[in-house]
Amino acid sequence: MFVDSHCHLDFPDLAEREDAILAAMAEHRVGHALCVCVKVEDFPRVLALAERHAHLWASVGVHPDNAGVEEPDLARLLALADHARVVAIGETGLDYYWQKDAPEWQRERFRTHIRAARKCGKPLIIHTRSAADDTLRLMREEAAGEAGGVMHCFTESREVAEAALDLGFYISFSGIVTFKNATELKAVAQYVPLDRLLIETDAPYLAPVPHRGRTNEPAWVVHVAEEIARLRNEPLERIEIATTENFFRLFRHAQAH
Repeated sequence: MFVDSHCHLDFPDLAEREDAILAAMAEHRVGHALCVCVKVEDFPRVLALAERHAHLWASVGVHPDNAGVEEPDLARLLALADHARVVAIGETGLDYYWQKDAPEWQRERFRTHIRAARKCGKPLIIHTRSAADDTLRLMREEAAGEAGGVMHCFTESREVAEAALDLGFYISFSGIVTFKNATELKAVAQYVPLDRLLIETDAPYLAPVPHRGRTNEPAWVVHVAEEIARLRNEPLERIEIATTENFFRLFRHAQAH
């Protein structure tokens, strides 16, 4: 089976089609999906999905872009993470694309998430955009490698991938790797060791070719795997097995059924 290591099934355009989304997953042999939280206010919805369905899992965290939302301290994050269906902390990280002033509150929030992950022993889901140097610096300063985790929806250079791999992190590819103009990213997908690869949709965003421009969904993670198999000149089954094993190795609190 395939695993979608990062999606947002609580977002309205997917939540209203929950039954159809899950049926399509089954049809495409997508056996599990990790529903990722982007703000504390949404966490009950994310957790409810994981509680309703044995093949869905949840994370807890605040996306770096979200300003003016509940800012959980360490104790609050740890309390929310203390649930059997919560397998990760995040998504967290830094995003200077929209926050061009590179705000300190983003960095403090990221530090809090890393500390929570280390304390509760659950891995990090890291988002970085236009902020790779600071992201890696904070990961090193806060010993993020002790918690481990994944650089989700990876779009950075090979050098950034190397630095993240050196810290023990996994690299996850989204539908962007299927885009014709993503030449540098395709090269990174060829380079990352097979035992550190993950695949994701980031649904409802970033639908892969041949669905580009539509509302993405977990069933389409198969297209990401197909492109990686093509790029690496490996059988699809090998990518399928490796990325699924990698998911359960990293998110060790999730159990395959």
